[in-house]
Amino acid sequence: MATSESLLTSVQMAHFVAHGSLRVDAVVPEEMNAEALGVLAAGIPAVPYGTPVPQAYPEGSFARRLVELPVVAGALRSLVGPEPTIDHHAVHIREPREGNAQPLHGDAIIDVRPDAFDVQLMYYPQDVTLDMGGTLSVPGSHLRRTNETDTGRYQNLLGQTRLVCPAGTVVFLHHGIWHGGRRNDSDAVRYMFKIRFNPTVRQQLLWDTADLDDPAVAEELQRGFPWYEGATARLEIYNRIKLWRALTGDESFDLEYWMTRSSNRPQRSAV
Repeated sequence: MATSESLLTSVQMAHFVAHGSLRVDAVVPEEMNAEALGVLAAGIPAVPYGTPVPQAYPEGSFARRLVELPVVAGALRSLVGPEPTIDHHAVHIREPREGNAQPLHGDAIIDVRPDAFDVQLMYYPQDVTLDMGGTLSVPGSHLRRTNETDTGRYQNLLGQTRLVCPAGTVVFLHHGIWHGGRRNDSDAVRYMFKIRFNPTVRQQLLWDTADLDDPAVAEELQRGFPWYEGATARLEIYNRIKLWRALTGDESFDLEYWMTRSSNRPQRSAV
């Protein structure tokens, strides 16, 4: 990976933990976006699971230059650490007026790791308008485990987001977030390049921690979403606390004693 990186802040990491995603608009230069249309149309050959980035994407290749952009490299370094490997990648193409959409799904399947996660990079080389079927995702769904298309019967959830973005936008997703490509009702082909990264180091304090004590961190971690049920929404906060403890190594971190209270199991006998 590139040495010139723009690491995420603690507030941005907390945003990712709460939302399950982080979006950076128009970060890829215009000339690369123009190049990408031809590269993605031609296809990018698959690589075996676990291939290191330098082997998957030779120096000078489009994909290598994409992941070495400072903002992209910094986000990846912050989320999965140095020297991640490639789980898989894919070029997703939504044809003009194709008449169908992907069901809402999560990519986690049987992945129930509570203290680690893969990151999916989604790159959009062109302006994506509402009628082009941009990727739909459900903020805050990533820690609610499902088996891939279990959520496929859901058509609309309050607060879901359907991506509309400028060319060169990159979105980083937790592997468990519920998402799906929408129907392309425009006259243009829509391209998206996805790479799933596997960490090879412990995902702990990998970002710029200068603002770790910023009150905005706790504000992000307590953020609610309109599709949450009143009671089980509290479990989402609880799961975020567990993940934040794993990411920071701070086993005392809590929000209003939620985890401290539930872990209280005194061992001293009263007798």
